[in-house]
Amino acid sequence: MRAGGWAVVAVAAVAAGCGGGPAGLRHRVERGETLYRIGKAYGVSDRELARLNGIRDPARIEVGQVLVIPHATRPLPVQVITPEQVRPDRPAPREIPAGPEAFVWPVQGGVVSSDFGPRGATHHDGIDISCPVGTPVRAARAGRVLYSDRLRGYGNLIIMEHGDGYATVYAHNRDNRAHTGDVVRQSDVIASVGETGKTSGANLHFEVRKDNVARNPIFFLPPLPARRLDVVEKAP
Repeated sequence: MRAGGWAVVAVAAVAAGCGGGPAGLRHRVERGETLYRIGKAYGVSDRELARLNGIRDPARIEVGQVLVIPHATRPLPVQVITPEQVRPDRPAPREIPAGPEAFVWPVQGGVVSSDFGPRGATHHDGIDISCPVGTPVRAARAGRVLYSDRLRGYGNLIIMEHGDGYATVYAHNRDNRAHTGDVVRQSDVIASVGETGKTSGANLHFEVRKDNVARNPIFFLPPLPARRLDVVEKAP
């Protein structure tokens, strides 16, 4: 998984309602934005935005699509998780969420085939865990799905936010089983391992981010006796 990222900047233009549609602001969708995040920025539910804009599937919006934001009077920034910075150091104890297992391994069975850190002229913002295609991918922590769709380089991608500045990233999935806006519990199956996007084989690219800064996932996951994960979980 090469270092890279998705856009952060929200581009919006103020315009009056026309054609019988609701008055408000017209927002042009940028790469990496979701209906949920746009709605959160403007205080409107993603379902309401979908209804007002005639969108059947709230998880499917296109870059460049123009959305009407009811009652909005000025453009607001839409927050999107981006790999702008990294911190390779071990987190201080106060940074790690409380609980016996704040994070769990997202797959069972596999080998950490690529570590966090420099990769030539770029930086690898997570770890790659090689395992068979179809191996269940599980939520490392309870939270809400921020993004569930394809993204260039990452293939089928899921981003989860956990409500305290933490986010986790799951890439190269064969399929995404959790959808944008879903609330999931820790260890719920959210995807399956695949080879989508730019990758040399079947693996899960996994990231942990704190306040939008990539951190070494190994420091947040339960310790393992070796680089190989303990229990092999068969693909369905």
